Amino acid sequence: MTPLKANILLFEKFSNMLLACLLEPLRVVRDQTGADISWSIVTPNNNAVRSSSGLRLSPDITRAEAGSCDLLMVVGGDDFRQNSSDPASRRCAALIKRAKTVIGADTGAWFLASWGLLEGRRATLHWQTLAEFAEAFPGVETLPDRFVRDGSIWTCGGASTAMDLMIAFISERYGDALAHDAASMFLHDGSRFEGLGSGSMQPKGSQNLRRCISIMAENVETPLQIEDISKRANLSVRSLSRIFVKELGMPPQRYYQLMRLSRARDLVAHTDLVLNEVAMRCGYSSAQSLSKAFSRQFGVSIGSTRKHKQMW
Repeated sequence: MTPLKANILLFEKFSNMLLACLLEPLRVVRDQTGADISWSIVTPNNNAVRSSSGLRLSPDITRAEAGSCDLLMVVGGDDFRQNSSDPASRRCAALIKRAKTVIGADTGAWFLASWGLLEGRRATLHWQTLAEFAEAFPGVETLPDRFVRDGSIWTCGGASTAMDLMIAFISERYGDALAHDAASMFLHDGSRFEGLGSGSMQPKGSQNLRRCISIMAENVETPLQIEDISKRANLSVRSLSRIFVKELGMPPQRYYQLMRLSRARDLVAHTDLVLNEVAMRCGYSSAQSLSKAFSRQFGVSIGSTRKHKQMW
């Protein structure tokens, strides 16, 4: 598994929710796979900063100690206009040279643009600031998209767009299986899923997509053929496939399998069921077939997710 070292540059009055949406998907990948993923908080003046809700965070390292990293996240705050012209802020531009990939989140793109890093590039930021940003930085192609990638620089707006960006980043770096898994952790609580049925899952997307996913969730133990799902959803097989590829970036068969494997991992991690029973509850004929499918999709054994070890 590819290691990832991240530095997070936080500015005064940053959003707690946005920071969580950037970090939690990475935390899920780290915890579920054991990947070497770490991050450190950095601030412009090496002092503690307060979020927009008053939460106080102290830096883990000084700006000078922030060495080279795989990922630098620049998280702007409400005072971005004043802070971007502060000498301490401008000195933070040196951190960009030490990062392979940069994310400008919320008003983070404003800081990147003020440092001259977005000239001739495409970018976005919080929707409330788009027009002002476009006027202030005419050399930047300002887009209203949820997130934008231009080379090694990614930008996004608020919390939900930060989540979308990070899932896309995980998909590119670790594969769509782990990206799906990270995203699904925020759709339901695995430890409470038992017995709740499909009502505990609240996927986003079109009504047709939600209907199909609901049908899949209700038939995890005895998986349906895609033809049967399409009939129940009043869609043609072709239309169903097109919806999944367009909205989720994968065919319905693959999504269905990922749903079943994610369910299996939840059961292994949060219950004492033996693996043969888990396999049956997730539509697999045996523990061996489940283990093989799980390892192929996630690159680790399903046994590694069990907190107490009796598997068979």
